[in-house]
Amino acid sequence: MTTIRLTVAQALVRFLAEQWSERDGVEQRLIEGCFGIFGHGNVAGVGQALAEQGAGLGDPLPYYLARNEQAMVHTAVGFARTRNRLSTFACTTSIGPGATNMVTGAALATINRIPVLLLPGDVFATRAAGAVLQELEDPRSYDVSVNDCLRPVSRFFDRVNRPEQLPSALMAAMRVLTDPAETGAVTLALPQDVQAEAYDWPAELFARRVWHVARPIPDAAAVERAVEAIRRSRRPLIVAGGGVVYSEAWEELTAFAEAHGVPVGETQAGKGVLPYDHPCALGAIGHTGTAAANAVAREADLVIGVGTRYTDFTTASRTLFGDARFVNLNVTAFDAAKHAGVMLVGDAREGLALLDLGGWKADPSWTSRAAELGRAWQDTVSALYAGDTLTQPVVLGVLNEVAGPDGVVVNAAGSMPGDLHKLWRASDPKAYHVEYGYSCMGYEIAGGLGVKLAAPDREVFVLVGDGSYLMMAQEIATAVQEGVKLVVVIVDNHGFASIGGLSESVGARRLGTAYRRRSPEGGLDGPFLPVDLAANAASLGADVLRASGPDSLRVALTKARESGTTTVVYLETVPGPSPETTAWWDVPTAEVSTTPGLHERYERAKRAQRPYL
Repeated sequence: MTTIRLTVAQALVRFLAEQWSERDGVEQRLIEGCFGIFGHGNVAGVGQALAEQGAGLGDPLPYYLARNEQAMVHTAVGFARTRNRLSTFACTTSIGPGATNMVTGAALATINRIPVLLLPGDVFATRAAGAVLQELEDPRSYDVSVNDCLRPVSRFFDRVNRPEQLPSALMAAMRVLTDPAETGAVTLALPQDVQAEAYDWPAELFARRVWHVARPIPDAAAVERAVEAIRRSRRPLIVAGGGVVYSEAWEELTAFAEAHGVPVGETQAGKGVLPYDHPCALGAIGHTGTAAANAVAREADLVIGVGTRYTDFTTASRTLFGDARFVNLNVTAFDAAKHAGVMLVGDAREGLALLDLGGWKADPSWTSRAAELGRAWQDTVSALYAGDTLTQPVVLGVLNEVAGPDGVVVNAAGSMPGDLHKLWRASDPKAYHVEYGYSCMGYEIAGGLGVKLAAPDREVFVLVGDGSYLMMAQEIATAVQEGVKLVVVIVDNHGFASIGGLSESVGARRLGTAYRRRSPEGGLDGPFLPVDLAANAASLGADVLRASGPDSLRVALTKARESGTTTVVYLETVPGPSPETTAWWDVPTAEVSTTPGLHERYERAKRAQRPYL
């Protein structure tokens, strides 16, 4: 057997550079590069290996310097989601805080079913130098480190304590990264002494390896059951989720909806699978849904879920769909089984192609009414977009206009995901990128960087509120360093306006939701803080433009779009009309409160919840 003598880290880097994924005959690198921040736990291992192989853009595994470990996982997620989960990044950190900073990013990746590879350094496997700087000493066991925090948020976790363990760990990691039903964060914890240890590796470990991404086909008997359930319905509704996008099944979904007259509502991850003005398109569904989609959902007798995991926002905490029955097409059996639905476990594109309904159509009056509601909603959007002050809907309208057909909007948290879900007119399934599985404040800029790396031919518009910006703005510096052009739109409303509204609705009186000084009386209602976010963005290397009205915003966004460098457009929004939610969300209220009737209203709303058993 031919062997090659390398350190564990050198073998890891060489292996990753030779991994490819393939679907439908198209191959791409599985690991496009490595983000990292170096410290004593990885600099002599992974850091040395990357430096030795060459870490430039033309080298086998390019290296990118990030500013925050959580952020670099977000960037990997943004990249992988844009590439339909067929390609991703590795992220390397030192031990201690570098590793634990990745926990939030790992949770976000796993909740959203997005593949990322995490390579945190770990304490000495030999324990010879303990306690190591940044080591957590657990008196119950020497086999515990802070990296164990990553276990519950990873789809696969392994600690490589000996060089001999690396090949099996790597093969398992690649399997999970490329399995559409199992994918999420994958963590290989690497003790710092093991990273630097040499071993004679079989040469075949470093051969080019192609991982085939399957399109599982639903069981024939399950298809028959689904067809029978659909044929019995008169008022069906499709709920399209992210699985439609990752499967690239939007053409099949459109053809199915058109052929059978079935209206379509979209989750956050599924938005854009139909053109916004398509006769079958109802737009967003659920707590942040349109009046059209939610009205149809309440009357539907059958819900056909395609690639959705039915979050509480989609189902309005199980109050939206009444007594409807469900047919669920999902690559994951866990999701296909929800709401006691007829389970179609398989790929969205393959599953839709198998649903042969012949000439069956939904009740024509149902199809016609849904189309009328969809058109009426678009009239509502047009009216909200046409305002003359910078309310949030007007900001979205101007941005939607300037973004154009090649623009991508990126967002994650606050009140903007709700308005975007309802109002944004997506030109295609990749024009809308809102992270709402974990709704993680701080995702926006880092995630937008990943989107742009994955789709350099598209204009990426990162829409970020002041709250999210203050949590994680530093990847602007990464974008500037790498010459990756973003348009970052900072929308400043001086605090957490979304949570402020929620806080008021549950009797918490907007406590801690405004960025204000303390008043002389000691309260949190003094003057707004004199924080200049535009100046902060400029200090990170971005060009900065300020906007004060719709026309000036349009000029600034157009200039930013035409620029070749990362540009921040800063504006302050004013309160104004925004579409009311037409569906409930279950957030408990205090049983004892000074707000009259608060808990009683909550209890009345809960009566509409269904167990779907």
